[in-house]
Amino acid sequence: MSEAIEVDAQTYRSLEFAARMSGCTAGEVVARLVVEASMPTPAAREKTELPESDNSVTVYADYEGRRTQGSYDPRTTRIDVTSGPLSGQSFKTPTGAARAVVAHYKPGVSPNRNGWSFWVLDDGSGKLLQSIRGTS
Repeated sequence: MSEAIEVDAQTYRSLEFAARMSGCTAGEVVARLVVEASMPTPAAREKTELPESDNSVTVYADYEGRRTQGSYDPRTTRIDVTSGPLSGQSFKTPTGAARAVVAHYKPGVSPNRNGWSFWVLDDGSGKLLQSIRGTS
């Protein structure tokens, strides 16, 4: 069953942009958002479902000739920056952390980046963070 949902022009442009960035349709973006909205918040999941152990993954990003290291928590998708000028800052998502790195080193360009393909696993594999997305 397919039904139409009315959204304003700016919201639709945002959905189209998100769809292009993730390689899916605008409808699939909406479906993902609905599923995500129906899930408990990360804080609620931590309190009820997650063990106390540290499952963080060390990651890094090379941007403008500088390396920024961080710790990615797959339970919450949070990245804590552990090196460079942003050291000590925590971001709710890999994308938020990526945008902060770009904005810091190159403030004159748009900081819009996909954090899942910006951060690299610091295990010598060269794999992007997206390779472990959703495997926790």
